[in-house]
Amino acid sequence: MRELDELLLGYLEHRYEAAPEQDKQAFCSLLQLSDPELLGYLLQQQQPTAELARVVAHILDRTCT
Repeated sequence: MRELDELLLGYLEHRYEAAPEQDKQAFCSLLQLSDPELLGYLLQQQQPTAELARVVAHILDRTCT
């Protein structure tokens, strides 16, 4: 999904490098999820685990792109 790719690329390009190691690991975990599960988190239809919630919030923060 192009929109999904754009959201993830925005985080990768603008926040990933400066992110703490815990957030980098959480981002990598997000990339391992199925598209429907990831989409549920990014569309705020499902609540991400505590481990992933911070990174999901940063991905959704459009001011970083």
